[in-house]
Amino acid sequence: MIRSMTKLDYSTWKEFNLSDIFHMQNTKSIIQKDIVPNSGKIPYVTSQFPNNGVSTYISCPLEWLESGNCIMIGGKTLSFSYQAKPFCSNDSHNITLTLKDSANATETHYLFLITALRASLHSRYSWDDSISMKRIKKETFFLPADSNGKPDWDYMDDHMRQVLQKSVISLHHISKIDYSKKSLDISHWKKFHLYDDSLFSIDMGTKLDRVKMTETHPSVNFVGRANTNNGITACVDAIEHLPPYSAGLLTLSLGGEYLGSCFVQPKPFYTSQNVVVLIPTWEMPFEVKLFISTMIFRESRIYYKAFVDELNRHLRTDFSFYLPVTSSGSPDWAFMSNYMRNILSSTRHSIDELTRF
Repeated sequence: MIRSMTKLDYSTWKEFNLSDIFHMQNTKSIIQKDIVPNSGKIPYVTSQFPNNGVSTYISCPLEWLESGNCIMIGGKTLSFSYQAKPFCSNDSHNITLTLKDSANATETHYLFLITALRASLHSRYSWDDSISMKRIKKETFFLPADSNGKPDWDYMDDHMRQVLQKSVISLHHISKIDYSKKSLDISHWKKFHLYDDSLFSIDMGTKLDRVKMTETHPSVNFVGRANTNNGITACVDAIEHLPPYSAGLLTLSLGGEYLGSCFVQPKPFYTSQNVVVLIPTWEMPFEVKLFISTMIFRESRIYYKAFVDELNRHLRTDFSFYLPVTSSGSPDWAFMSNYMRNILSSTRHSIDELTRF
């Protein structure tokens, strides 16, 4: 039986320089076109978020190996991952952090440190304003401190062990949930363009540069080419004479690593370069927007490729995606709405079940 999780007590936390805690270095780089996927047992780690950054496993020359038991930061995406074993990196912009205090270089400590780093650095960097070795050496972050003002490694270890134990129990509970559903039959679905009359008008966005934005009195979300947090990379000051887009509109990333990321925005927002705004041509229900955004993302990831064949050149011409249709051939709004409503309801129920632990 797991003991109750103790809430973090921030009263004893202290600001530390990253350079005092970690050895830092840029990784070497083996670009994707030079690898043979699934050719070996060495993790090929990228700056992507899923699967702990591991894209595939390869045969890697010893001179290209990075030491394991470290944190890898995606230099362009600010992703964080703990790499337990030696690995190869796809980009020399990526950075490894290795604890100077080798006696405390354990998995639980690194996992806690990743959470602390993400909390401190996430709002400071974006795709348009990425981190670098020069900049990270000047950064600080907060950690729990002991009575001597040193990092409280015992506290970090104890807290992460509680988190990991609770995660195991939660995963066990999830495994018992019945997710069996009939696969969608899309054989009678029809392809639509974004600009079709019943869907959206396309606005090219505000095209702002994140690094030039201020955050003195932040009130407007800033949406970049990201695939987490609805694409929101910061909250910034409103710009005089530039009203933000309204909540409820969709954003779509046209390029970059997260090409095709499409989200319904919950609050007023600005956009970065290469993020367009989809404005529904009618009072489209929230559930329908979610359904369509999912289909847009699916189509984008299957048929287009970052930095090679991006959405920019296809958006107003041949980019299309499948939607369910009625017997008359028009979009089946009722089906989309009901389908997403059932998924949302099921998800909320699962979350409620998990929170009982």
